[in-house]
Amino acid sequence: MTTSHHIRLQNVSPPQTWTDLPSVILSDATLAERKNRVLAGMRQQKLDTLIIYADKEHGGNFEYLTGFIPRFEEALLVLHQDGEAVLVLGNENLKLAPHARLKNRVLHAPWFSLPNQPMDNTQSLPEILRDAGLASGKILGLAGWKLFTGLNENVRQMFDMPAFIVDAIREAAPDAELCNATGLFISPANGARVINNANELAHYEYGANLASTAIQRALNAIEVGKTEKQIASLLAADGQLNNVVTIAATGDRFAHANLYPGDKQVQKGDKFSLTVSYKGGLSSRAAYVVESASQLPEAVSDYLDVVAIPYFRAVVAWLENIHPGMTGGELYQLIEGVLPKADYHWHLNPGHLVADEEWLCSPVSARSDIPLASGMLLQIDIIPSRAGYAGASIEDTVALADEALRQQLASEYPQLWARVQARREWIQREVGINLPECVLPFSNTVGYLRPWLLDQSNALSLR
Repeated sequence: MTTSHHIRLQNVSPPQTWTDLPSVILSDATLAERKNRVLAGMRQQKLDTLIIYADKEHGGNFEYLTGFIPRFEEALLVLHQDGEAVLVLGNENLKLAPHARLKNRVLHAPWFSLPNQPMDNTQSLPEILRDAGLASGKILGLAGWKLFTGLNENVRQMFDMPAFIVDAIREAAPDAELCNATGLFISPANGARVINNANELAHYEYGANLASTAIQRALNAIEVGKTEKQIASLLAADGQLNNVVTIAATGDRFAHANLYPGDKQVQKGDKFSLTVSYKGGLSSRAAYVVESASQLPEAVSDYLDVVAIPYFRAVVAWLENIHPGMTGGELYQLIEGVLPKADYHWHLNPGHLVADEEWLCSPVSARSDIPLASGMLLQIDIIPSRAGYAGASIEDTVALADEALRQQLASEYPQLWARVQARREWIQREVGINLPECVLPFSNTVGYLRPWLLDQSNALSLR
C-alpha cells in the first residue's frame, strides 16, 4: 500500500465546479428494489411486521421507502411481510400519503402533530396500531435510526422511539415479541441502505456536487473584516435542505454556546472552519486566515509540518488505497499507521457511509472484518487534533464502483460520468493523487487542501 509521498505547498489550479445541475429523481424501479430489499431482510430476520419511525431529523429509513420525510411531525410506516404498507401520520402529513412512492393505506394519528393542534381522535393510539395490523403472537421489528453496538446492554431490546409510541405498540400487541430492527436498514455489514445502485448514486451525486461547489465559493470569499454570516450565506444552495448544521466559524468556536454563523468578523491569523452538507455529500474545510506561514501566531508557526501535511498524507493514503474488498479494519489500520491516533487524537472513524444522512453508519473500526463494497458512498472523515493548533479538514465524498457499475453510470448518466472523469483528471494533474479506477470523486474538491485561506493560488500537492 502506498503511504509515503513528498508533499509540499505549491501552485495548484482550483478545481472546476458545476452549477444549476438538474436533480436526478429516484426511479420507480429503484423504489421497488428498495422495498424488495427490506422485505427480504424481514424474511431473513423472521419479522412479521416492521414498524419504522421517523421525524424531521431521523427520517432516512422512512424516506427510503416512501420518498418523503414527515417534516415537523412524527410518523410511522408499518410494513408487513406480505408487502402491505400502512402510513400512520399526523395532521399535516396526511396530504402526502397519496404522493408516497409505495402503495399504502393511511391512518391518522393526531398525537404526532404539533402542540395545540386538534387531537380529538375517537380511537386511542394502540387501537390505531391494531388497525395498522399489529397483532399479538407476532415478531415485531422496531426501526429507529440508531445502531446500538455497546457491549454492556441488551441491544436487541433498546428502542430509539418516543416512549409513548413504544408503550402503545406493547399495548396494541401485548404478547408480541419486540426487537430492534434498525440494522435491517443500516447495518454496515448487510443493511438494505448501504449499497447504492446507479440511479441512487446519480441521485446523491447532485448533493455532493452542490456542497463542494458551495464550499469552494465560500472559501474564495473569505476576507478580513467579513462576518461569519456573510461567508455562510454562500453555503446555501438551490434552496435545498441541509442535513447538518452549517458551519462558518472564525476564531474560537462555540462562544455563548452558539453553533451557528454569527456577526463575528474575520481577523487575520484566525482559525476558520467551514462545513456544509446536503443529501449525498458533505464538504468541510479548516485552516488559517493568513496569506503565508509568516502571518501565523508564533506558537503555531509550524502548523504546516505539525498538522496540515501529516493530515494530508493520511487523506492521500485513504484515497489511493481504498477499494472494494478491503475491510473496514484494514482501512482503519492504514490510517493508524500514517497518522497515529496517539499523536493526532482522532477519535471517530476515518471514513463512514453517506446517504440522505450525512452519517449513515460506518464499516470502519479497529477490528472490523466488514468488507467495503461496490455501490458504497463514503465520506473522508479523518479529524486530527493537536493542542493549540487549528484543525485540518478536507472532508469530501467518493463512491466505490466496480467495472460493471462504472460502465452503467457512464452509459445511463453520461454527464455525471463526464464530471467524475474531469474531477479525476484534476486530482491527478494538480494534486498528484493516483485514484484507483474504482474510486469515483463525487465532490469537486476531493484532495484540495489550502492551508492559507487568503492565498487562493497554493495548495498541498504531491507533484
